[in-house]
Amino acid sequence: MKKPDHVVVFDTTLRDGEQCPGASMGLQEKLQVARQLEKLRVDIIEAGFPAASPGDFEAVKKVAAEIKKCRIAGLARCVKSDIERCAEALKPARNRARIHVFLATSAIHREFKLKKAKDEILRQAVEGVKYARKFCRDVQFSPEDASRTEPDFLAEVVRAVIAAGASTINIPDTVGFTVPQEFRRLLTYLHEQVPELKNVTVHVHCHNDLGLAVANSLAAIECGARGVECTINGIGERAGNCSLEEVVMALKVRADHYGIQTRVKTPELFAASRLVSQLTGMMVQRNKAIVGANAFAHEAGIHQDGMLKHRETYEIMRPEDVGVVTGSDLVLGKHSGRAGFSAHLHRMGLKVSPEQLQGVYEAFIVLADKKKVVYDDDIVELLREYISDIPKVYAIKCLQVSAGNRSIPTATVQIEKGGKVVQDSATGAGPVEAALKTIDRLTGIKGELKSFAMQAVTHGEDALGEASVQVKFGDDLVAAKGSDIDIVMASAKAYINALNRHLFLEKKASQA
Repeated sequence: MKKPDHVVVFDTTLRDGEQCPGASMGLQEKLQVARQLEKLRVDIIEAGFPAASPGDFEAVKKVAAEIKKCRIAGLARCVKSDIERCAEALKPARNRARIHVFLATSAIHREFKLKKAKDEILRQAVEGVKYARKFCRDVQFSPEDASRTEPDFLAEVVRAVIAAGASTINIPDTVGFTVPQEFRRLLTYLHEQVPELKNVTVHVHCHNDLGLAVANSLAAIECGARGVECTINGIGERAGNCSLEEVVMALKVRADHYGIQTRVKTPELFAASRLVSQLTGMMVQRNKAIVGANAFAHEAGIHQDGMLKHRETYEIMRPEDVGVVTGSDLVLGKHSGRAGFSAHLHRMGLKVSPEQLQGVYEAFIVLADKKKVVYDDDIVELLREYISDIPKVYAIKCLQVSAGNRSIPTATVQIEKGGKVVQDSATGAGPVEAALKTIDRLTGIKGELKSFAMQAVTHGEDALGEASVQVKFGDDLVAAKGSDIDIVMASAKAYINALNRHLFLEKKASQA
């Protein structure tokens, strides 16, 4: 295969990113993210782990069928049944399909997880790659926990799988253990010991346990790696993965240093970040590089003075370079027609079914009645409620609260389940707690609120309030969001969405 003349962006938001606790997505949500990734022009979308569950299989198959401008990868262990399942899911992608096989190689994984000797690992890795090649020309191999594997054994495995037919070799820092200088030494060693690497593409997959995922990925690029595996907003297992937007902009802003860039359409970065945040319920921290709310904010007087005199004194990139554009008003109102609204969704890159369009349009008309200006972010927030394939077992029909410094906060809530509406009331330390306690009483399912955050989706006194929650139901930690002009209602919606997501995941687990 031809070696790339750019840094290949291998996006694993739909696979590794979704493994972030509480961040799982349904099929329709995954398709919306995949469409945005296609607009972003990533090279490869890892759509899931087909053998993991029927839901993952279906998601990979649907993404492979719909997305036409990116290569589609599926993950598989070096096990025949996994590889067969992966190949079946990837069939709609045809010659754009990639089977990504992996097998742990480090001593700690060999001893405690796999309980296999080096020769067994070597044999299984080679057999896995050879079997995958029977189904797909494009086969990637990852030696899991490579950064903690003995370098000489790692080189032996890499050499063997290249001979077996792997066209891409990925070197993962699976537990975020390595540091840039050490990672450079490992990659340099591999290039010296395995000359065959010049005939394949080398990727790296770095985790952020020590906050070094982007730094390690950039160090690898300096050593000849030409593929970075990353996720939108850096979401993923534990502390997350290499952040796509950060590594892409580092290469672009410091082109003078790295001399190579990606093909990512950077003005789509902010939209991708926002969409993933909304659909997963994982809030983006305000001081997050590139896409955080404070990324282009300047408060200090000296900074403001410098900015007014010359922008580049304190800004190394422009907001518009990453798609941050203020004042993107939706020029539609409550009298606008469905056709005009549908056309605007299309311009935003959002695809909905006729049934979904009807629901979103009706919600838009209701919102337009309440707000002076409706923004694109308001529309995305409304859309989130209608594209989810997570069944709405419970829905809030009515919420009324009483609160004040001389009264006991009380909430009365009506919720609907299966066409039946029930009502109850409860008190709490504040109106939000009172509402959530009432929901617990009505559903008979008690959740433990582990985190709660509120932010405005857009600006103005009538902005939609967006509540982000993480709720623990038994052993499950679920993240969700809810939005409304009324912040107590937004909080209650987020809590109900978390409950519905928990019930959905519980059902999926029982069917796996």
